[in-house]
Amino acid sequence: MSNSNSNIKLVEAPDGIEGAGFFATSLEKVVGIARKHSLWPLPFATSCCGIEYMATMGANYDISRFGSERPSFSPRQADLLMVMGTIAKKMAPVVKQVYEQMAEPRWVIAMGACASSGGIFDTYSVLQGIDRIIPVDVYIPGCPPRPEAVLDGLMRVQDLAENESLRRRNSPEYQALLASYNIK
Repeated sequence: MSNSNSNIKLVEAPDGIEGAGFFATSLEKVVGIARKHSLWPLPFATSCCGIEYMATMGANYDISRFGSERPSFSPRQADLLMVMGTIAKKMAPVVKQVYEQMAEPRWVIAMGACASSGGIFDTYSVLQGIDRIIPVDVYIPGCPPRPEAVLDGLMRVQDLAENESLRRRNSPEYQALLASYNIK
């Protein structure tokens, strides 16, 4: 059957595979939708960006609209690491250990200027961006970023989670990325 308004051809469903409550899609799409709407963030807040994250959880911005209302303070129960604020070089091994303890698939947000690039603290003791120790998926700019920017960053991670191939984490490219950070 052909639609007269476009070149799209509609196909009839096979017998017995039709009706209310039935839809056809791929396993990757279903898993992607589930991951998108069930991110469990682990907030790793060290300074003022943590306050903006707290504002994002409040009633005015309501991060729970995005399926992320359950912050997890255990790396083994989280899949989104949100690093907020200044990370001293002495803390770098702790951040990396937390990342390594998270289950796959896992995503990372660098929130604010300090987590992204060291911010105004260009000193020997401050890590000049967490991407020197762990891979970062989304950077949220600002000092500190507004709650709207935090929500936008979360939506970017949701897009990544929804559209990521189930096989990407086993790919040689991903293994090489982890190896470049000396992560097993």
